[in-house]
Amino acid sequence: MLAEREEITEKREVVKKEEASSKEQGWRKWGKATLAVLPLYLGIHVAFFIISCLAILFQVNDFAWSNLPLATLWREWGHWDVGHFIYLAQNGYTESWRTAFFPLQPMLMVAISPIIHNPLIASMFVSNVAFLVLLVVLYQLAREDFDQDRAERVTLYLAVFPTAFFLATGYNEALFLCLALLCFYNLRRGHWLLAGLFGFLASLTRSAGLFLLVPFVYEYARQHQFALRRLFQPAVLSMGLIPLGTALFAAYCYSRFGDPLAFSHAQAYWNRQLTFPWVGVFDSIQAIQHSSGFLSFQSLRNLIDLGCDLLILSLLVLCLVGPWRFPRAYLSYILYALVLWLFFHLVPNSDKRFALESMSRFMLELFPAFLLLATLGRNKYVHYLYLMSSVGILFFLLTQFLTGHWVL
Repeated sequence: MLAEREEITEKREVVKKEEASSKEQGWRKWGKATLAVLPLYLGIHVAFFIISCLAILFQVNDFAWSNLPLATLWREWGHWDVGHFIYLAQNGYTESWRTAFFPLQPMLMVAISPIIHNPLIASMFVSNVAFLVLLVVLYQLAREDFDQDRAERVTLYLAVFPTAFFLATGYNEALFLCLALLCFYNLRRGHWLLAGLFGFLASLTRSAGLFLLVPFVYEYARQHQFALRRLFQPAVLSMGLIPLGTALFAAYCYSRFGDPLAFSHAQAYWNRQLTFPWVGVFDSIQAIQHSSGFLSFQSLRNLIDLGCDLLILSLLVLCLVGPWRFPRAYLSYILYALVLWLFFHLVPNSDKRFALESMSRFMLELFPAFLLLATLGRNKYVHYLYLMSSVGILFFLLTQFLTGHWVL
C-alpha cells in the first residue's frame, strides 16, 4: 500500500513537472521567479543596512562626520575569512595553508577588479549577485518540484537563518550554494552537461563541491530507470566535470607546493582533524556542561552552533521518515544533504571548547533541510516560531560580526 502511494506521488510529481515546463518556456519563468524573490532580497538587504548603521553605536563614542565616513558601512563587513579572500585576490597562494580557501571566489574578484577597484566591495559584489541568483534558483526548483507556497517559504526561511548574513559578506558560501543549486536544478531536469559545468565550478569554490557527484550519479541512474543498457551514453561523461574542478586545484597545489592535497592538509592549520562524525556534537554538549555558566560565552556560542546543527539534522531525518518525508523520486535531495552533513562533521575543530565552530554557517549549504522546513511551515505556529527565533539570533550574530567579535 505504501509503495503504491509513493508510486502515485512520483507520477503526480512527474506530470506536474512536465505541465510546468510546457506552460513556462525559456526565460519567462526565470523572470517571474526573479520578481517573486526580489522583495525578499531587497528587504533582507535593507535589514542588513539598518543593522550595519546600528552596529556603529557599539563601536564609537564620537559621532562626528569626520570620524565616520560612509566607507565605515562596508568596512564593517570585512572581518575574518573575508580578509583571506582579499589576500588571495591580491597576492595569490603564497603559503600552502591558504589553499584551504578554494580559488573561484578570488578569481572572480580579480576578473571584476578593472571595474570595482576596492577588493572588499568586489568580494561583496560577487557574493551578493550569487545571493540573488541562488534565491531565484531555489525558488524555481521548489516551485517546479513541490509547489508555490513551499517555494515562497523556503527562500524566506533560508534568507533569515541565523547565519544567512554570510551570504552577503565576502565569504564564498553564496557562490557555492548558487552553483550547487544550479547544478541540482539541471540534474533534476536531465540537463547533464549544464549540471556538470555548474558542478565543476562548485568544486572550484569549495571542497564540498565534489559531493555533487552523489546526486548526479543517483539522478542519472534514476532517470534512466537504473537500466545498465541505458546508462552508457555520452551524457554520462558530464559527471566527470565535477571532480575535474578539484583535480585542477590539486594539480595547481602540486605544482606550487609539491603537495596535491595541500588544501586538505591545510585543515590542520585551522585546528581541524579527521574523526568520527559524532565527536564534534558530543564535544559541544560537554563544552556547555563544563562552561562557567549558562550565559557564559562558551555556553552560548556552543548552544547556537549546536542548535543550528541539530535543527538541520532533525529536518534531514524528517525528509526520510514520518508524514512529511520526501517522495522516492526526490531521494537525491536527501542523499546530497546527508553526505554533506557527514562530511562537515568528519573534521570538527580540535579545540573541544568550540568543536562545532563555523558549523552553523556550513548548515546554509544543506538546502534540502529548508525545503522540509517549508513543508512544516504550513503550520502557523511552526512558521512564526521559526521566524521570530531565527531573526532574533540573526540580528545578534550579525551585530557581533560587524563589531569584530568572534563569529566565523
